Amino acid sequence: MSDDFEPRKHVAPIGTLNKISFIARLLVDFQVLTVYKNIKKFSTTISGNLLDFGCGSSPYKHLFSNKNINYFGLDTIDAADFKYHNKEVTIYDGQTIPFETEFFDGFICTEVMEHIFDYSNFASEIFRILKKDGIGIITIPWSSRYHYVPFDYFRFTPSAIKKIFCNFSNITVIPRGTDITVISSKIILIYFRNLLSKNFIITFLFLPVFLLFAPLILILLFIGHLSILAKIGSKDDPLGYTILLKK
Repeated sequence: MSDDFEPRKHVAPIGTLNKISFIARLLVDFQVLTVYKNIKKFSTTISGNLLDFGCGSSPYKHLFSNKNINYFGLDTIDAADFKYHNKEVTIYDGQTIPFETEFFDGFICTEVMEHIFDYSNFASEIFRILKKDGIGIITIPWSSRYHYVPFDYFRFTPSAIKKIFCNFSNITVIPRGTDITVISSKIILIYFRNLLSKNFIITFLFLPVFLLFAPLILILLFIGHLSILAKIGSKDDPLGYTILLKK
């Protein structure tokens, strides 16, 4: 893998330090914030057997822990390439989801689909393991850098999504954020990418510059959050999309 700025792992807010880290990330990372809000809303609509496809470290499992839900985490044996080491998962061979047909009442799949090269097979398998009237939620990036190299393959348009999941009885595609959110997010990312650079000498030498631009970053954080809450800007160039499916 050859990311210049390695993505930070998503962790569940379990324990004091992880709670602080999780809240801080929701404040500065609009991608994670919008995904979290959508998953949290979805969690109120589901019961029964739930599949977390490509679960990683299961950062959203806590949203389903106090409900009438049986949670199943699923990931590939290659999850270690993404630096996830979650032992409480079912291993997936990349082709056949190892559960019976119509076993699940619902599923979640967050920021994973862009890493699936055979997405047609993924759509077929998800359809197979869902019960009739089963529901699911998928989040995908749109305005996102090339990440987890070389395992980042696609950016999907709403038109493509509707064709890929055409077997489902209902498909809703919702943009997450607007172009204003994206612009704010990009500048904030540039700032923190350099501030948190692995080259500590550069960080130290440019610390006065980082301090000088800190007020601008605070303004951009405010603008970004406002654009999400008030839906200000164009939805044609969002951070990503949330897909709601019903079999």
